[in-house]
Amino acid sequence: MNTAPPPPQLLLLEDDPAIAQTVEFALTREGFQVRYCGWVHEARTQLARGDLDLAILDVGLPDGNGLDLCREIRQGAHPQLPLLMLSARSDEADKVLGLELGADDYLAKPFSPRELVARVRALLRRAQAVAPAAVKGPSGFVVEAEGSRVRFHGELLPLTRRELGLLLRLLGAPQRIHSREVLLDAVWGLEADSSDRTVDTHIKTLRAKLRQVRPDLDPIRTHRGMGYSLE
Repeated sequence: MNTAPPPPQLLLLEDDPAIAQTVEFALTREGFQVRYCGWVHEARTQLARGDLDLAILDVGLPDGNGLDLCREIRQGAHPQLPLLMLSARSDEADKVLGLELGADDYLAKPFSPRELVARVRALLRRAQAVAPAAVKGPSGFVVEAEGSRVRFHGELLPLTRRELGLLLRLLGAPQRIHSREVLLDAVWGLEADSSDRTVDTHIKTLRAKLRQVRPDLDPIRTHRGMGYSLE
């Protein structure tokens, strides 16, 4: 007898009851299990359980800020949990800030529930994709656990999903110049409203994490007007 897999567990942090009800209905109808929270402290309780597959975070909240929680997640016990930010702020600067803090995608209000569901599905597909086999890479990198973790000179890197995707892409063809367009397509695909600046932002945060391990090294090389390579 075949047992159906459990539905993906989603966290929805949204303080507007009308928006939350619409989003929860759309996701539940598509087979997702939604845990709705209206407060940051409630979301932290759900995150502490460690069994979430994806989190949807509003930015403006009554007891905190979704961007701060995003940073907290990335620096804490769930650095690779897929994160989708919701916000009434649609300026490019706000989107870039969310991505810099570790969000995988950013959706401005008002939005279509169908688009949100499509983005959730795309993020989960990428999270569940089979990664390359574990290998010892150049410049002190070691890829472990079928590509789900990377060590740099013995230290485990606390990478977000996008940072991990970029690094694995660079490690897959060291010394080759990877254009921003190629990296964007390989790591983000077509589901996110992203640009070349998105790649630059994530390369910047990736470099910062590498420098925390070895301040004397910068293995990612920038080729002006062309892209990036790993030396």
